[in-house]
Amino acid sequence: MHILIPALHRPSKPTGVCRHAVNLAQCLADTEQVSRATLVVGEWQREYFERSFKLESPKIQLVTVDIKNSALARNQWFMFGLPRLAKQLKPDVIHMSFPFPFIRQWFEVPAIATIHDLYPYECPENFGYPQVWFNQLFLRQCIRSSDGLTCVSKCTLEALHAHFPQVKNKATVVYNVVEFSGNESIVPQQLGEHFSNPFLISVAQHRKNKNLDLLIRAFGTLLCADRLRPHTQLVLVGSTGPETPHLTQLVKDLDLKDNVIFLSGLEDEELRWLYEQADLFAIPSSTEGFCLPLVEALTLSCPAVCSDIPIFREVGSSQCRYFELNQQACDNLTEAISDELAHRQGRESPVNLRFSRTEISRQLLNFYELVSEHKSEKYLDGIGVTKRDL
Repeated sequence: MHILIPALHRPSKPTGVCRHAVNLAQCLADTEQVSRATLVVGEWQREYFERSFKLESPKIQLVTVDIKNSALARNQWFMFGLPRLAKQLKPDVIHMSFPFPFIRQWFEVPAIATIHDLYPYECPENFGYPQVWFNQLFLRQCIRSSDGLTCVSKCTLEALHAHFPQVKNKATVVYNVVEFSGNESIVPQQLGEHFSNPFLISVAQHRKNKNLDLLIRAFGTLLCADRLRPHTQLVLVGSTGPETPHLTQLVKDLDLKDNVIFLSGLEDEELRWLYEQADLFAIPSSTEGFCLPLVEALTLSCPAVCSDIPIFREVGSSQCRYFELNQQACDNLTEAISDELAHRQGRESPVNLRFSRTEISRQLLNFYELVSEHKSEKYLDGIGVTKRDL
């Protein structure tokens, strides 16, 4: 079986979507059923895909597309270039690593899309206007045209059903893969090899729903009250976004320029070092689709504090310390961080098979088979033939 995984995406540094695409290819390449997994990226992505991700399996092929990195050029390629590439490569399944617009009848094989979240509908401020209207349009078109949809969590599946009840029979839950086997830990180059200060960490793009301003304020309160270890810093890992100017100004206003560090574009080995060395991981989001960094932190036994929202309860279970997002949210977060630091247990890596490569690849292959069978039945029905006739 040959799986084509389009991952052509705007960012010029690694993001969660890119890591999801790589994880798809790697876990599928580990199986006997898959003979080839082809990742399709933009020319501007090639360098960090080759450098940051371990694409060592001979079954994984990286194909680059040389177009202008603009929204118009990328969407035109999805509409017209991808069908031509699929016709040339002849995959058995196309698994889109994120939603984008495409014309279904131009593909001869099942087309499946990963739904990470419903942000265009639930958090329109993440995109701004009028851009969000296009995001909603592209998401709607992709959902309706896909033969199957894999949602990264039960919460995402419920949100999908709420906004698109008509797709109930073609969507399922397949969690993200979270494994660090084979990855060594290295100090992030952006910190310098002699970095030794204690630190708290959060990993999130600078978007409104991440509530990073809340975390910065709570950190500042703890620092001023001497409730942290001497010289403790806050390391915020994530690509820039609509909230970046607000966050940098807040750090300046609170006089935390020497205490808050912004990082982005880290390799997996660097992320692992941060999770392993951090005193605590914190994420105060108001909504999420899955939150890969939280599961990564827990997998590497980093104490975690997060907002009490359904998705964090789903993936974090009893391993996290939760706080309420209400009018006293900043105070709640401050106390939760202080309590977790005071009562954290020794590090012990939990085993959670829900997010293992073996389990995810099994679910993916089963879903591909179901979608392919359903597509065949629809085709036979359309020409007046049943499977029994064959």
